[in-house]
Amino acid sequence: MALPVARRSDLRQKLRPFLLMLAPVASIVLHIKVPLFSDYFSFLDPPLLVTVYFALLHRDAVQALFIGCAIGLAQDALSSNPIGQFGIVKTLVGYIAASASQHLNVENMVARMGFAFVFYLFHQALYAALGASLLGQQVSLNPAEAILFAIMNAAVAAPLFQLLDRL
Repeated sequence: MALPVARRSDLRQKLRPFLLMLAPVASIVLHIKVPLFSDYFSFLDPPLLVTVYFALLHRDAVQALFIGCAIGLAQDALSSNPIGQFGIVKTLVGYIAASASQHLNVENMVARMGFAFVFYLFHQALYAALGASLLGQQVSLNPAEAILFAIMNAAVAAPLFQLLDRL
């Protein structure tokens, strides 16, 4: 069920420019630094959750494409991964999430958690496929572990999305 046009414009006006810069940077720093202190949170992918959040909020596939690309490339540049691998994956996640949000109601927190769950699985599968096909990496994708981590990321997405909505 699509939202009325007036409600969509309210959501877009709500997005502040500082949030567009601060949230991705903070999510990338968290993604890199938190596993250094504790392995318990290594399953979290804050840059992915922020990409999904902005894609759902903007509802514009082209903007979400650029946001996903910027977040992914910044994540590649600040990590030991090959440049472009996260960039490609997060670009596709942003584009598909924004395209889907044009046709679905994304105001419901359960729907947002569902998006986070699905796009975590999509992200992991595409990341593994790119690594295997383009870089010749050995891929060991455990489906049960991926589903468990997707559930945990979806659980973290709910309070994160509420926090970002309030900023």
